[in-house]
Amino acid sequence: MVKVKLRDDYREFEAGIAAGEIAKSISMGLYKAVCACRIDGEVKDIRTPIDKDCEIEFLTFDDEEGRRVYRHTASHILAQAVKRLYPQAKLAIGPAIDNGFYYDFDVDPAFSPEDLEKIEAEMKKIIKEDLPLERFEMTPEEAIKFYEDKGEIYKVELVKEHADKGENISFYKQGEFTELCAGPHIMRTGAIKAFKLTSATGAYWRGDSDKKMLCRVYGTAFPKASELEAHLTMLEEAKKRDHNKLGRELEYFTTVDFIGQGLPILLPKGAKVIQVLSRFVEDEEARRGWQLTKTPYMAKRELYKISGHWDHYLDGMFVLGDPEDETKECFALRPMTCPFQYQAYLNRARSYRDLPLRYDETSTLFRNEDSGEMHGLIRVRQFTISEGHLMCTPEQLETEFRSCLELAIYMLKAVGLYEDVSYRFSQWDPNDRAKYIGTPEQWDEAQGMMGRILDHLGIQYKIGIGEAAFYGPKLDIQIKNVFGKEDTLITIQIDQMLAEKFGMEYTDRDGTKKNPYIIHRTSIGCYERTLALLIEKYAGALPLWIAPTQVILLPIADRHFDACDEAKRKLEAAGIRTEVDYRNEKLGYKLREAQLQKIPYMLVVGDKEAEEGAVSVRKRGVGDQGSVSVEDFIALVNADVASKAIW
Repeated sequence: MVKVKLRDDYREFEAGIAAGEIAKSISMGLYKAVCACRIDGEVKDIRTPIDKDCEIEFLTFDDEEGRRVYRHTASHILAQAVKRLYPQAKLAIGPAIDNGFYYDFDVDPAFSPEDLEKIEAEMKKIIKEDLPLERFEMTPEEAIKFYEDKGEIYKVELVKEHADKGENISFYKQGEFTELCAGPHIMRTGAIKAFKLTSATGAYWRGDSDKKMLCRVYGTAFPKASELEAHLTMLEEAKKRDHNKLGRELEYFTTVDFIGQGLPILLPKGAKVIQVLSRFVEDEEARRGWQLTKTPYMAKRELYKISGHWDHYLDGMFVLGDPEDETKECFALRPMTCPFQYQAYLNRARSYRDLPLRYDETSTLFRNEDSGEMHGLIRVRQFTISEGHLMCTPEQLETEFRSCLELAIYMLKAVGLYEDVSYRFSQWDPNDRAKYIGTPEQWDEAQGMMGRILDHLGIQYKIGIGEAAFYGPKLDIQIKNVFGKEDTLITIQIDQMLAEKFGMEYTDRDGTKKNPYIIHRTSIGCYERTLALLIEKYAGALPLWIAPTQVILLPIADRHFDACDEAKRKLEAAGIRTEVDYRNEKLGYKLREAQLQKIPYMLVVGDKEAEEGAVSVRKRGVGDQGSVSVEDFIALVNADVASKAIW
């Protein structure tokens, strides 16, 4: 017999019973709903036999892990359907992702929308067949031969990587289709109740632009048709808000093929928003004791060798010169500002009385992102960031970390994104030591300190193993775009290693030399990414204080131009960003155009307003606000801007 803990209850079962049978003993409703289970903290199939005392938690589609298992099974059904219809297609990989799944195929030509309809129809047949998914294992040698006989070159590559471990390799079989997979999976294909293939795009094998371009088919799946319909409706709304579409239509940015991917041109609107945000950030940081630096955009490789970027981040850098030729100077564009700001610290001797020392910078950075990863303004190759580095004593670490987090939260609330974020405690992966500098003891110490600080602050976070910087753990403030893809918006890192590498010291109270702790942080993150998220969140209707054009004056006739010009002069003198629509169009047309441009205030000027020095106010989303003097309107707008109101 085995004793199984189920929440707060303990039950005994015959040894070897499948986890699914335990679910069935609780209720058939649970058994039908369960996608997987967590056995002593590890996600497993409900096929898994229970042969020792353990704790089991059953996972349904309502749980993140359960959703991934459900959708991963849908990706296998997709691959099976493709092999039935297009036997010549080569299989690559097919994981579950946040809002669905995808599968990469080597197929020529790439799948068209009409092909996706055929594949969907075949998937429905496979689901109707209600095929059981059966797990089995092969030796590495058997697995390699199995896929070589089938000509599945990508699977052979994957199997050979696993073969180095000397362990058997797991597979799942459904009908005639067999797939290399670690699992877990749901029990039968018939459990997939509602699905949709949403698109087909190009994707390089392994995300490497030097490798072959594959056809990536995206899809999603739900246990209820109503949930699928709601999701598809959400996707349609997301398309309307997608900054990559809306930002271009509203003329915030553009891209040009012969300039390059990931190198957007910020048009006047986009440039103005980023200018407003960066000035706001710099002023607020100065108020909190941060000192502004301006450092070079590039440096010799010797700087990056000291910092460790040359050894751990070279693939992500743009290098000017031959990195292998040590006889000639070689430069690289900076991917981050930390090694540059350290030189400001090293400019003179430091004492404990100088600490904490806070340097900030509005930094332009360059990162060699993979072409498949770039999207609009969210992930680009040149971007501007609100970067800062803080040197402190061990005793000051928690207080200063808290102050960095409070600054980030203040910024998020100011732009209206605070309710949309989550937190990730990004840690190192001790099984991949080559990615990091430092010893396990140093990592344990740094992560222990950060963990205690986060717990003291009451931060609810997820843990991301392998997501740490190469020199230290991070608190990543995460946010999703309208399509549900998650990116890091703001990061705060603890670093106890680079100060020693750069010889950064301070004289302590007892006269001894010590290395400071360093906090790397951003306060509002990457400005381009923030702009993209703001466009999406507000569907282009940015809050008044951020909006590139806050007010537009609409003269009814040519004779009202002078009154509009005078009002514009007063408004701009008060710091209000103002335009005048001089076009020879009817007022209704001008109002509709201003509404489409998402301008917060529209001021109509006719005979009465021109005579009285007044304006007739229309507020975005509200309508007619009546007639007021220009001076009273200025007071209204300035009070609204000062409050950072979100509307």
